Amino acid sequence: MPNPKKQSEELAIVTSAYDIALELTRRVRKFPRDLRFVLGDRILNTAYDLLDVLLEAKYTQDKAGLLSRANGLLDRLRYQMRLCVDEKLISLRQYEYLAVKFDETGRMAGGWKRSRKEP
Repeated sequence: MPNPKKQSEELAIVTSAYDIALELTRRVRKFPRDLRFVLGDRILNTAYDLLDVLLEAKYTQDKAGLLSRANGLLDRLRYQMRLCVDEKLISLRQYEYLAVKFDETGRMAGGWKRSRKEP
């Protein structure tokens, strides 16, 4: 029988990744044309890959590799967002909001990965 607490944790991390993808989609839409199609596409591909990886992890038995990949994608997003701040594409406040979301999602992925280990 499925564990409701575990299902709730899985839903929370997927929801968090969805929120990240949604927020980044809104931000990238406002980028100047020359950067929207280079940097913006890379950012959105990374965000959508993150969501895809977490959805796949939800439905597979071997989650550890996928959760490690999710953490790698989060790290990539952190650097991409730092580049956006340096290029003045997003404000420092917007970056801080996203950084909190990245950290929160990373902690959930780490907790999910640790909870999968057998005692």
